[in-house]
This record gives sequence, C-alpha cells and structure tokens, in this order.
Amino acid sequence: MTRDHFLASCAAIPLLPYLFTTSSSSSIQDREGFTVAAGEGRHHGHIPLKGVNRNLMDMKVSGKDSLGGMCIFEQISRTPGFGTPLHIHYKQDEVFYVLDGNYAFRVGDKEFRLGKGDSIFLPMNVPHAWTQISKKGRMTVIFQPAGKMEEFFLTLAEMDHEPGKEEIAKIFLDHEMEVVGPPLRLN
Repeated sequence: MTRDHFLASCAAIPLLPYLFTTSSSSSIQDREGFTVAAGEGRHHGHIPLKGVNRNLMDMKVSGKDSLGGMCIFEQISRTPGFGTPLHIHYKQDEVFYVLDGNYAFRVGDKEFRLGKGDSIFLPMNVPHAWTQISKKGRMTVIFQPAGKMEEFFLTLAEMDHEPGKEEIAKIFLDHEMEVVGPPLRLN
C-alpha cells in the first residue's frame, strides 16, 4: 500500500459507522411526529408483564420511531413489593421518572427512595434493581439507545406460563441484559 492510499484509508475511518446504518436518508426525511393518548400504548396497547412483576407497559415511543436512538414506556405498577431482579444493561442507559407512587431503587451499592416527581439515572454496566413500595404507581421509563427492550417486554407478555428464575435469566441474556442478583427487598 502506498503512503497516499494509506492516508486516504485513514481519512475514511470516521465515515465507517455511516456505511453500516440500516436507515436510508429517505426514511429519516420521511419521519413524522405523532401523539399517544394518555392510557394508551403505541403499536401494542397495554403490554402485560409476567415473571418479574405483573405490571403493564405502555409504549410511548418505539425504537423504530427513533431509528433505534431510544424507546419510552409508561409503566403502570400493580405489584407492591415486587420489581426487577438485580441486573445489568450492557448497551443502554435507563432513566425512571416517577409519575405516581413510591419506589425503592438500588444502583450499584447505593439505595434510593423515590416518590412523585423524582427521577433516577441508571448508567449502563451498573447493576440495578427497583421495587414498588406503594399500592399503585406509574413511572416513565426511558432506554437509550432502544436496544432490544421493546422485544424484551413483548417476550414476557406473550408467554403462556409464569417463567421461573432460570427462564427469566435466559430472557434477560437474549435481550442484552444479565441478571446478577435477587430482587430488591424492602426492609
């Protein structure tokens, strides 16, 4: 390889990510805004969870809407004393904003209590879990990037049985997460 070819190749390196995107420029230009009514879910209606809790997820923004950049759900919490096992997202950050109710969160080695109007940031690669404290609650949940979260919730909803711990762990792994400990229990 000549020096000129080498330098030209090096100059092209920053352009590589754009060569492998799945979206065409026309799909970016053809996108439109949309609304999702209160109490509604975009594309799937209410997504009833199984396994980790019995909450409902209403998708507000799909990863397909944001070209994979993020997805947003409203979680309707119906299972006091339950939440998620301690787990890690390997490819995305997560934000919770409490609309109603009270929750306990563990992020790394720290524990937090959140109520209406509070928010919490859960960085990727940091173990975290949460548990519903109040009888009812609602949270906005944002995943950035969207990753496989929409598919994760749909997989749990479509199950014809209540999955056990081993099956839950496999479902997490299949969706770029890993269960690393038990659920957060209230004292």
